Amino acid sequence: MFDAILFDCDGVLVDSEPITLAVLTQSLNEAGWAITLAECTAHFLGRAVKDQAKLFLEMTGQSLTDAWLIKFREARDKALSAQLKVIPGVHEFVEFAHKRFDSKIACASGADRVKIELQLRKVDLIKWFEGRIFSGHEMPRTKPAPDVYLAAAMHLNIKPKYCLVIEDTPTGVQAGVQAGATVWAYLSDTNAQRVQASQLIDAGAQRIFTHIDQLHQHLMDC
Repeated sequence: MFDAILFDCDGVLVDSEPITLAVLTQSLNEAGWAITLAECTAHFLGRAVKDQAKLFLEMTGQSLTDAWLIKFREARDKALSAQLKVIPGVHEFVEFAHKRFDSKIACASGADRVKIELQLRKVDLIKWFEGRIFSGHEMPRTKPAPDVYLAAAMHLNIKPKYCLVIEDTPTGVQAGVQAGATVWAYLSDTNAQRVQASQLIDAGAQRIFTHIDQLHQHLMDC
C-alpha cells in the first residue's frame, strides 16, 4: 500500500515539544507577552515561530526580529541538547522502516534545519535520515502547507499518494493530507495533554496510534 514513510520530527521521533514550548513561553514573557504554557501551546504547537510575527507584534508591541529569533533558538537548542529524549520504540521502528522500504524514508519537519539535525544527532537517528532531511524553513511555505512533504516525496521519487506520513499535530496532519499522502497520527500520553484525537481526525488523519510499536501492526493490516 505504501512505498515510502515520511516522518515529522518533533513529537514523532523526539520528545522535544515540551522542552521547546517551555523555552518559548519564557522567551515570550521576557519580551513582554504575559503568556502561559497552555496559551503558548495553542498558538505555536506545530507552527514555526516566525510565522506568528503578526501575533507577536500585537501582543508585545515589538516586531519579531532576526535577533530575537536567534536568541530564542540558542536558548532552545541549549535546552534540547541537555534534555532531549527519543520517543520510545522509534529506534527499532526507523531501522525496520529503512529496511522494509529500501531506504525510502525521510524526515520532513516544519522546524529549522539546525534544530532538526541537532535533535537527530542527539538521539542517534541521523544515520537513517542523512541526505533525506527536509525543513519547512527552506520551503516557499511551511506546514500546514504541503510543501515540505511534496519535496520529500519528490526527492524519494515516490508519488505522494504512495507515501505514509507520520504526524502528531493537526497542523502537520493537514500538511500531509494536502500533499496527497495518507496520514497516521501519533497521540502519546504527553501529546494527549495538548491535542485531542478528534482534532487529528478532523484534520484528516486516517489512523491514531498511541505507541510506536503499534505502527508495525498497522502496516501489517494494510
